[in-house]
Order: sequence, then structure tokens, then C-alpha cells
Amino acid sequence: MRVNEKAATIYDIAKLAGVNPSTVSRALTTPGRINATTEAKVREAAKQLNYRVNPFARALPTGKTKTIAFMVADITNPVFFKLVRGAELAAAEVGYTLVIAESQESSLVESATLERILPSVDGVILGTTRLSDEEISALNQQKPVVLVNRKVDGVSDVVPDNSPGIAEAVKHLADLGHKHIAFVAGPAASWINTDRWNHLMKNAVELGMTIAEISSNEPTLEGGKGAFERVRAAGVTAVVTYNDLMAIGLLREATAAGVTVPTDLSIIGFDNIFGSDFTNPPLSTIEMPLQKIGAEAVETLLKSFVAEDDEPMHGTSEVTSLLMRGSTGKAKA
Repeated sequence: MRVNEKAATIYDIAKLAGVNPSTVSRALTTPGRINATTEAKVREAAKQLNYRVNPFARALPTGKTKTIAFMVADITNPVFFKLVRGAELAAAEVGYTLVIAESQESSLVESATLERILPSVDGVILGTTRLSDEEISALNQQKPVVLVNRKVDGVSDVVPDNSPGIAEAVKHLADLGHKHIAFVAGPAASWINTDRWNHLMKNAVELGMTIAEISSNEPTLEGGKGAFERVRAAGVTAVVTYNDLMAIGLLREATAAGVTVPTDLSIIGFDNIFGSDFTNPPLSTIEMPLQKIGAEAVETLLKSFVAEDDEPMHGTSEVTSLLMRGSTGKAKA
């Protein structure tokens, strides 16, 4: 369509096809309700006029936009690549459009953004949300919500089992002779950060290891880099980080300071993001089934649209697992 050219309407289609506007509406929104020959004539007219259905106009009588919002904390974080891909494929398969919004790791930005887009979507998937439990519950009262890697009473969620991968990782380090390890933590407001720490601490204690929790400023390359001096001061021989980005930042800073990985310090990340094997040495990591989680989040949300009650739904059957590469080695004597 040329700039400033008026978009075609159902009235234009009706005139070209020689039918009533109501017939056009039925042909384009509910196929099969009219004569097949008439429907084909309407669709051909719509094609000639380059007509596009406006989902928001369609939503007026039905209340549905066939649109889902996916809120992420940081759109530059590769952890969301596979999550969003899985969600997009699952949404497109059933004729839904997925829109992406970013909170920039801020609950205030997240809340304001959701307020703007909520009227235009049928439901919301919150990936790594920074909202409080109360804010999430209030949002769920307005539109159906599915949480990824977070649990709130009364709200549907998709949370893979972190325990198998973490148990593998801690045992792997114990088998390599490590007795003193650390966890470089993610955001304090992150539910999954607390869950990962609790599993790490439990497994370390059971294997007779000491473990220190090291705070960081942000779950990014810079956050991992900034945690290096605290890691060195803790006197540990191995580290598990909140995510792969932090692990990569830590690895780079350790190398720059003359600390050899894994001879002097073993490092394990979390998520297995794209590029985690590009480092030198390649990063050992606890792999998350990210694409499957994204798809299941959409499927769970779609189920909530047609559920006969308000009971929340919980997934997933997916589990984490350790992916061993070159950043872990025997503890230095």
C-alpha cells in the first residue's frame, strides 16, 4: 500500500464482491458459515484490495485480540533467545501473535509497560519478572498470567526442576576434589536465584563442602566481572554462577588477573545460552530446556483461556542437567 493510501474496509470488499458487509465479516472471521463460492469471492476481493484484518477491531465483539505479551527483564540477555523462539513457534501454530516487552531489570518499568499494553493482549507471560507477589496477583486478576521460573500462589507457572542439574554440578566438583565453593548470586528479587542457592547449599552440605554466597550488582557480564575480587577473597577453588553471562564475565576477569581457568579456579554457569561454548575454555554449564519452557508457557496460557475454573496450572516436567566442558578441572592442591 502506498503512503497515505486509504486502507481497504469490509465495505470496499462488499462492493467489489457484490455482497453485504455482514457477509464479508462472516467470511473473513468465521470461515465455513457461508456458501463456499461466496466465501471464495469475498477472499479474492480482499486479496485484490490488499485487505488486512485488524485484530483490535476484531476484538471489539469477541473481547479477544489473539495476542500474547511476553515480558523479559533484559532483551539483550541471550537466555531469552530460545525462550522467545519456543513461545513464538507455539503461539504462531494456533494463530496467536507474540509481542515482546522489556522491563530493563526494573519493577517500575515493568509495571508501567504492562499497564500500557494490557488492554491490547489476551494474556501475559512473565519471564524473570521483578514484580512483587502482590503485584503479580493483582495483574492476574486483570488478565491471565503465566510465570516462568517463578512461583506465586494462585498464579499459573512453568518452572523446570533445578535440582537434578545442580546435584550433578556439585557432585562433579566434589569428584574433582573441590571442598570450598561459591555461588555468585543473581538479583535479590529473583525467585529462581533463591531456588538455585537453596539447592546448591543443600547439596554442598550433604557432600561435606563449604559454600559461600557472593552478591553481585547485576546478572550480566559486568556483574560477573565485578564479583571476581570477592570470589578471590573467599578463597574458593570453584564457583557456580546465577547465569552464563555472569560466568563468562567472571572467567574473563579471572584470566585478565592471571588466574587460570580451570587450573586455579573452576567455573560453572547456568542456562547454556547461545555462545556459552565460545569462551576459552568453553564454559561448563547447567543446561535449561529453554525452548521447551517457552513453548509450554504459551500452551499453559492458552489452556487458561478456556479453563472452566480459576485454578492455576503448574509445569513443567522438564529438568536441568549438567553440560561439562572445559571450565572445570581438578582442585588445586
